[in-house]
Parts: sequence; structure tokens; C-alpha cells
Amino acid sequence: MTRQLRFAALGIDHRHIFGMAANMQEAGAEFVGWWTEGNPEPLDGFQKRFPDVPRLGSVEEVLALKDVDLILISAIPRDRAALAIAAMEAGKDVMVDKPACTKLEQLDAIRETVTRTGRIWSIDFSERFEVPAVTRAAHLVREGAIGKVVQTVGLGPHRLNRATRPGWFFERAAYGGILTDIASHQIDQFLFFTGARDAEIAMASVGNYANPDDPGLQDFGELALRGDGVHGYVRVDWYTPDGLPTWGDGRLTILGTEGYIELRKYVDVGGAEGTDHVILVNGETCEKIACPDEELPYFAALIRDIRDRTETAMPQEHAFTVMRLALTAQAMAEERGQ
Repeated sequence: MTRQLRFAALGIDHRHIFGMAANMQEAGAEFVGWWTEGNPEPLDGFQKRFPDVPRLGSVEEVLALKDVDLILISAIPRDRAALAIAAMEAGKDVMVDKPACTKLEQLDAIRETVTRTGRIWSIDFSERFEVPAVTRAAHLVREGAIGKVVQTVGLGPHRLNRATRPGWFFERAAYGGILTDIASHQIDQFLFFTGARDAEIAMASVGNYANPDDPGLQDFGELALRGDGVHGYVRVDWYTPDGLPTWGDGRLTILGTEGYIELRKYVDVGGAEGTDHVILVNGETCEKIACPDEELPYFAALIRDIRDRTETAMPQEHAFTVMRLALTAQAMAEERGQ
């Protein structure tokens, strides 16, 4: 493929579609059309950001667009697997918002479709791919700044923003559970920074401690991962207080045998202004690095993968493994009770 990559979207039910589409455009792709069911909350903001991209009347119209290479999907989570399968069967590659599916049966069907069609099924884990601080941290880890990575601790607090949430947000079957949904971000980062190809879920729990009138909502979750000489801990929640100037104080600590790195992704509470702060501590330095201007290589890499049929943006097996671990942790937590 030598021409400009063209992409379309199916489902804009989550605001993550803003970053997915804008970053693909920034990487040089052309946005040619989209469809969504009804009038979801992100609709007004989406149309303001992409006023010249036409809305089409059906999934079939989108999939019939000429020379469309990639389909972005940010529909209600329960619907993402079916849309991804339809897109791949239509000969399109897929970038899907997390969680990319909500059931292990869906994941099995996606894997079978990828094998049969040879299409790419990639997940835009925005807490890695859309965070410049992660790019800098990845460089430091590759350079050996903290030795061998042995553990990650990922914290994913979020603000509930109840007034803006649609009904499906509070339905367990629709969003897949808090570990399937939010914690998939931290599982992705654990595998990426430790280099582990797989892991086991050593512990998982979920709860609803602040929203008793919404029994379908899980507002707290945690899990522990254990791999070959590597460990991970994840905590996610919907408790971000209104006093914080952003939606969540997302952090990642990467522990190595010769030092550690802490990412303060979206805010540095009581510290420096702005986003994307990386703290590096090792045998030679103890410093805070501001890195909001680092590149976001995932999107350009995905374009190259679509052109060359490679796996540089995200290995296909990595996407399967992240979702399998998230879904397994979710099932373990719910089997053991809240």
C-alpha cells in the first residue's frame, strides 16, 4: 500500500474515540466516515472535533466505504467484539478502545477471526499509547537505567462524573466489570515494561463501596500478577474527588534491580505544574523529568503495520493476552464474592 491510509469509525459511545481518531490523523491517516447508534453523550464534542467527516446510516455503509483500511471502534464495550469481527470479515484491520471485549467467549471468537482473516486487531490502551511520559519511561527502561524490571505498580483512579454517564455505564454486562475495563490498562503496562509474555492472576477482588444505589457498578478493584521472575499490582477505582484538577491521578511505578521510575501521568499533586512527569532514581541520579512533548509512536507504527503486515505497534498475541488476563481476573474476583 503506497497511498494514504484511510480509516472510519464504528461507535463513539466513549470519549476515547477523540484521541483515537485525532492521533490517527496526526500520524497522516485520512478520516472518511463514521457511524454510531443513536445520540451518545460524546456526539456533540465529536462533531465539533471532526466537523467535515460524514456520519453514515449503518454499519454496512461504513464497511462498504472504498479503500478504507482501518476501523476504529469505541462503541458500548459489550458490542465491540461483534463490530470488530464484522470489520475484519469485511477485510478491514481494527483499532478498538479498551476494553476490547467483555467475555472470554468473545475473545475466542476474535482470535478465530484474526487467524482466519489475517487482519490486525489492535487495542488503543490510551494510558500507554497516548501518554508522552510512557514514551520516556520506555526509553529509560530499554537503556538499562533501572536494571532488570521486576515489578510494576499501576494505579488507575478515575472520576465518576455521574451527570455525564449513560445508563450502560452502570450495567455490569455492558461495561464488563472494573477489572476488565480499567485494569486492562495496567495489565498492558505490566506486560510491556516487564517483558513478560504471560502471567497468572495471583489475587483479584472488586467492590462497590460508595455507590449502593447502583448495584451494577463496581467502584473499586485490585489484582496481583505473577510471571517468570516478575510481579505486578493494580488498583483501580471511581473515587477521584472533585478537588483534583483532572479526572484521575494515574501513576505507574516501575521497580528495577538498580533503581525505579515513577510516572505521574496527568497531575503532580503538590509538585510541578502540567502533565507527564517521570521520576528516575538509580545509582547516579534522583531527578524529575518533565516530558510532555515526547512522541506517541503507536499510531504511526500501526499505519506501517497495516502497510507492511508487521506487528511493531502491538504484537497480536499481546492484545489477546492482556484481555485474557483482565477477563480472568474479573471472573476470579466475582467468583470469590465482592
